[in-house]
Amino acid sequence: MPQAADSGSATQGVAPALSVVLITPDSFETIRRTVGCLARQSVVDQVELVIVAPQDATIEIDDALVARLAGVQVVRLASLTPTGPGRAAGIRAARAPIVAFAEEHCFPAPTWAAALLDAHRGEFAAVGPAMHNANPNTIVSWADFLIGYGPWAAPVVKREADFLPGHNSSYKRGVLLEYGDALDTLMEAETVLMWDLRGKGHRLLLDPAAHTAHTNFGLWSSWLPVMFLNGRAFADTRSAGWSLPRRLAYVVASPLIPIVRLGRTIGHARRVGKGGRFLAQVIPTLGIGLALDGIGQMAGYALGGGSAHAKLAAYEWHRMKHTRRGDAAAS
Repeated sequence: MPQAADSGSATQGVAPALSVVLITPDSFETIRRTVGCLARQSVVDQVELVIVAPQDATIEIDDALVARLAGVQVVRLASLTPTGPGRAAGIRAARAPIVAFAEEHCFPAPTWAAALLDAHRGEFAAVGPAMHNANPNTIVSWADFLIGYGPWAAPVVKREADFLPGHNSSYKRGVLLEYGDALDTLMEAETVLMWDLRGKGHRLLLDPAAHTAHTNFGLWSSWLPVMFLNGRAFADTRSAGWSLPRRLAYVVASPLIPIVRLGRTIGHARRVGKGGRFLAQVIPTLGIGLALDGIGQMAGYALGGGSAHAKLAAYEWHRMKHTRRGDAAAS
């Protein structure tokens, strides 16, 4: 299990109800906008921020921005590649009984934390938010959003779910700690974690009272390789520990994955209610993206992850570099 190289805290002495884990690859400035969203939460004094960063990152915390939070921790690791161990380190360092994840390119609404805490009063191991497209000006962005977050794209109704938005959901910390060292791998592809939680009898809730806006890849040059890498990394995590015959069975079945997912994703596109012209534009793009994801999954089941996890992590940071110029204002 990777250990934190060092950790520091600047807490206000208040026991938090919710710890939010936020990773930065280089500096506080990279996560400033998301931290600003946390500082505007209606229950800000119940929210702890856990920043996970590499050893050489420059974490000069804006004390005025975080002053009303229940606390701030900085957890440093030797490496953030892959990112799963970093999220796991954040979970272990968290002081609150509920742990949520945020991203530097995702912006929670002011009632997000309160809604998650309210939902966690029920017997749910995980609670996820409704998702909004933060940069909706390109078809590529919509395709990326619908493929990655379609099942939870607003408008949605409150319901139990089989899985929730990865890197943007919340969990009861005690449930996650039961996984021990395996948590490092499971946090790399949270869908696999959530399937396992469901298999163990835990309940998951999608609650649209909590909502957040996600910035998506908006450039073909970034999105196409990311779709392949996502597929390969997901398959590698999902198939960990599988027998060779089972892996080969999934290799053979991989060409069917894009077909099945396309039908479901078109359903999500219809639900967001943007009309026939939008569907005519987005469906071919969805087909291309899902085909690349399927090819990536085939490679992952057959050959493992290779360098997919490391390459994917590099794309995750500084998302505005991967969006069209006009989208920066939209987000």
